[in-house]
Amino acid sequence: MKTPARLQALMAEGLIDSVVRQLKSGKEADVYVVRCGEETCAAKVYKEAHQRSFRQAVDYTENRKVRNSRQARAMAKGTAFGRKQQEAAWQSAEVDALYRLAAAGVRVPQPGNFHEGVLLMELVADEQGDAAPRLNDLCFSEEEAQQHHATLIDEVVRMLCAGVIHGDLSEFNILLAADGPVIIDLPQAVDAAGNNHAPRMLMRDVDNLRSFFGQHAPALLSTQYGPEIWSLYAGGRLVPDMPLTGRYEHQPGEVDLSGVLREIEDARLEEAARLERMG
Repeated sequence: MKTPARLQALMAEGLIDSVVRQLKSGKEADVYVVRCGEETCAAKVYKEAHQRSFRQAVDYTENRKVRNSRQARAMAKGTAFGRKQQEAAWQSAEVDALYRLAAAGVRVPQPGNFHEGVLLMELVADEQGDAAPRLNDLCFSEEEAQQHHATLIDEVVRMLCAGVIHGDLSEFNILLAADGPVIIDLPQAVDAAGNNHAPRMLMRDVDNLRSFFGQHAPALLSTQYGPEIWSLYAGGRLVPDMPLTGRYEHQPGEVDLSGVLREIEDARLEEAARLERMG
């Protein structure tokens, strides 16, 4: 295996000793298993903007802060400097989210160094010590599905209490470690308080969990954790480890937020598909 140039630079800096193998090739980054002294870690090598298929949608980047007004102006104008700063902000968003969530006790990989577009972090392992599989590669009993779903709903709540929404949560970016599910891939993390799309992002994350685990535990398909969680958060009553019911009754005259958001998302996807066909 040819060692990527960015990892060669980290080896020259003494941050890693060797590259064991490639673990995953993703839409915005490639992940490698590396050795750092006596420790085995994961190295996430972010792709350049022109190599990625995942677009830095305004829905995700709304209200993200930059260091100064010069950077903000350059990013808004789309200059070469601005594009470079936007790329750096996109990559550092995951690092910032990981540190924030790890400090809040959320089940995410423990972050390490971030250097020249490479994030070094904990390698999430299974019971045999190998790289943990993604949920979409596994089958579950009804009891296991119920248990993992409950764990992840708790993690969604803990994330929201820390002010973060994953924004792209699904069975494809959750690993099953030896001690339970671990959430990964956070470059599109959303600021819950400062992003107008936050309610829709949360609803979609929770709906994705419901749909996936509902295949194995059909009783989950009728749950309404998304509206319940957002209602508690919006009312300032949401706290970690809070008992939830999975039920939510809309008050007379209240807008069905979940339904409206789903309709908006469906319309957005239809428009995106139309533009893709035209282009």
